[in-house]
Amino acid sequence: MPTNLRNFDSTGGFSVGKSEIVDNLKNVKNVNTLEIKNYNFSNANTTKYILSGQNTGVLSLDGASDQIPLSNNTINFITGTIVASNAVGGGFYVVKIESAVTVGGAGDVQEIGELVTIIRDTIPTGQQWTIEGFDSGSPNRFSYITSRTGTTDTIKWVASTEVVSIDWS
Repeated sequence: MPTNLRNFDSTGGFSVGKSEIVDNLKNVKNVNTLEIKNYNFSNANTTKYILSGQNTGVLSLDGASDQIPLSNNTINFITGTIVASNAVGGGFYVVKIESAVTVGGAGDVQEIGELVTIIRDTIPTGQQWTIEGFDSGSPNRFSYITSRTGTTDTIKWVASTEVVSIDWS
């Protein structure tokens, strides 16, 4: 049987701990991820994530190894807008990657299509920075893999990523 731990008052918004989650204007703030579902279509949802990383490697949700989770038996439309910059701010690479990704019954992730749009490329001469979808990591996980060559400068990567997931079983 449920018990009330505290009276719930929405005057001025909602919070968890001391962090405001919903303000008095109904804006959602300070959330780690946001999943949206349409109650008319229970087999689909959309979730937004922020990933980051440095130099050459796989972008993560937590600065270590956590990647975007994907459910079994789904087709996923993943749109990432990514920005990379060097430590001095003299080079930028901004790209949008739109991917179609399937996940089988055993969690095997496969990118079946990818469209890359370069928004800005001011990478310094002699350097090469690249990014692409990464589907060969852990089961039920997706991310982006980055590469930096021609420099020892630190390159920071940040991706704002939206996943629309549809149950395909």
